[in-house]
Amino acid sequence: MIVIGGGIIGLAVAAELSTRGSAVTVLEKENRWAAHQTGHNSGVVHAGLYYKPGSFKARMSVEGNRSIVRFAKDNGVAVDVCGKLVVATSESELPALGVLAERAEANGVPARLIGKEEAREYEPEVSCVRALRVESTGVIDFPGVCSALVSRLTEAGASLRLGTPALGIRTGANGGVEVATGSEVLKADVLVNCAGLHSDRVARLAGLTPRARIVPFRGEYFELKPHRRHLVRGLIYPVPDPTLPFLGVHLTRMLDGSVHAGPNAVLALRREGYRWRDVSASDLAEVALFPGTWRLAGKYAFPVGYEEIRRSLSVSRFAASLRRLVPAVGDDDIVRHGSGVRAQAMSPDGSLVDDFLIETAPRQVHVLNAPSPAATSALEIAKYVAGAVTTVR
Repeated sequence: MIVIGGGIIGLAVAAELSTRGSAVTVLEKENRWAAHQTGHNSGVVHAGLYYKPGSFKARMSVEGNRSIVRFAKDNGVAVDVCGKLVVATSESELPALGVLAERAEANGVPARLIGKEEAREYEPEVSCVRALRVESTGVIDFPGVCSALVSRLTEAGASLRLGTPALGIRTGANGGVEVATGSEVLKADVLVNCAGLHSDRVARLAGLTPRARIVPFRGEYFELKPHRRHLVRGLIYPVPDPTLPFLGVHLTRMLDGSVHAGPNAVLALRREGYRWRDVSASDLAEVALFPGTWRLAGKYAFPVGYEEIRRSLSVSRFAASLRRLVPAVGDDDIVRHGSGVRAQAMSPDGSLVDDFLIETAPRQVHVLNAPSPAATSALEIAKYVAGAVTTVR
């Protein structure tokens, strides 16, 4: 088996295939593992309350929460199941909070509605009229999980190749798959594409026409200054707007005691564009020529997209969004921390693919949409993909 992509999904898939007896080669174009989405995410182990009951995300995140925490504990990876609050800051948000509570129950997520007094027992500085307490949410060292997976793969004799991009893919003479890396042509029975931000490009390289296109969204983070970290004890989330695809800016106490705030969501100007100055003319042209981009812009550019850009450029606006949750956060209490880029799959009609998207072809499996909570669900996605491999051989 050849697995393209050395993030948490690719490594988890490779480890699962190896456990099932396959000889595995992992190709990663960067010179380190977990270089992009896995190494730049929030570090949150999600519980699974946001997702439509019965969806891949709902099923895999609830079970994935258990399996990734168990894996971390078994392999000495740092993890803290600290729970979180989803807070309604006004009466108008109570119906949506109630829907979340119902969804949590339908998905088997341990959660309960609490009043503002009890919410302040968990988070003394929080502002809310009511909250949903979610016990199984936590924080974890996802790159550490990847390191543990790499160790397992190394012990199993897998071929792990950093700095090795897949440049060409074709069907082999014997019916298998051949992958050109620039220095050699590798042969395998099955190809598994876990290339994240480039998953649609790898699919096209392999001869597929994927149902969705990856459009990159950058999420920017701030951090509370050390002397203000006491304002947040755990995780504080807003009630998400059900008409929008992202969860909204939230506060997270990390494993090292620092408190991160974010992310917002703005269009990235290249597939791996972690800053405004990271621009790729070819990536921008690809986004601009995709009809779904303009249809999405028609829905969200004003006022949502416009406000996200303003918040990206203004510390005071970012701080103001945090004050909805914790009023004591001042403009001078936060500093920029970094950002991540979300590989969001988009359909030609402009709709964002809401669930995990996995497509197959003879001798090929392609993971084409695996945004949050994919890291939480990585071990469960790996089991599903390994099952799919048996059907395409």
